[in-house]
Amino acid sequence: MNVQQLKVFVEVMRRGTLQEAADQLGLTQPTVSFHLRKLEESLGTQLFRKQSRKLIRTEAADELLPYARRVVSLMEEAADRMQARAAQGHNKLKLGASYTPATYFMPPFLAEYKQAHPETALLLTVKKAETILYLLRQHEIDAAIVSLPNEPEKGLQIVPLIEDELQLVLNPGHPLASAETLSVDQLEHEIFLLHEQGSTSRQLAEEWAAYIGLQFHSVMELGAIETIKETLKFNSGIGVLPLRSVLKETAAGELIRRPLPGAGYTNRRHICLAYRDEPIYAAHIRSFVDFIRTTGGRGD
Repeated sequence: MNVQQLKVFVEVMRRGTLQEAADQLGLTQPTVSFHLRKLEESLGTQLFRKQSRKLIRTEAADELLPYARRVVSLMEEAADRMQARAAQGHNKLKLGASYTPATYFMPPFLAEYKQAHPETALLLTVKKAETILYLLRQHEIDAAIVSLPNEPEKGLQIVPLIEDELQLVLNPGHPLASAETLSVDQLEHEIFLLHEQGSTSRQLAEEWAAYIGLQFHSVMELGAIETIKETLKFNSGIGVLPLRSVLKETAAGELIRRPLPGAGYTNRRHICLAYRDEPIYAAHIRSFVDFIRTTGGRGD
């Protein structure tokens, strides 16, 4: 068993076909098949079987996958570190973030970290929190800043940095804008502008609605917070948005915000640092984790 065989195995598991894996790796399909066969021989177990021209992975393949990913990731990380030394110490730090932290929280911290570590190249991937955590578990990014409910995530260290509760957001001309607190009866037949399914904001908005007995009779689902805010400026609906995403607009009087109604309802939404629950070998990744753990909480 060698690293190249494991790298081929991981790519076949990711792509699902020999040809797609070969294309991704810049190899021929027979070469991919050769590496898989040699890997199976060295392990003494079958990893794939063919069925009606489809490649079916075995239970052994599923069990091997997390170990293979970790080995491949460590080897790539080691190669990057050695290349960085050859290039006079330049490192590559692959970060992930969900939309709210990436836009409204991270910029000053990224600037400060970059100023203190000019030798480190920062690469930021921005997607929904669940996608970012998947990439983190797959060793495709090194660490992440994501909005999450206050609950553990298997295989990851989750460090809450600051609260970022959801708020109701309205146009100042909305009929309910003058009310300091809103009731279920007042909200029952309103049009709600909500973030897309799968986002932390949407998950917690639906949890809150269920907690207070509110049914969303009319929903406009939008994929970006900025789109929701701009729509609210020309619409009589009500948005459910993270507090930090509307501070600028509410300070300018373009929008107004109200707390989520519901006696006993507790905010569970935090901006969190996430990294794999395993030793961090690369010094530049450790330095970023330590930096965010130390400074990230001052954002409130």
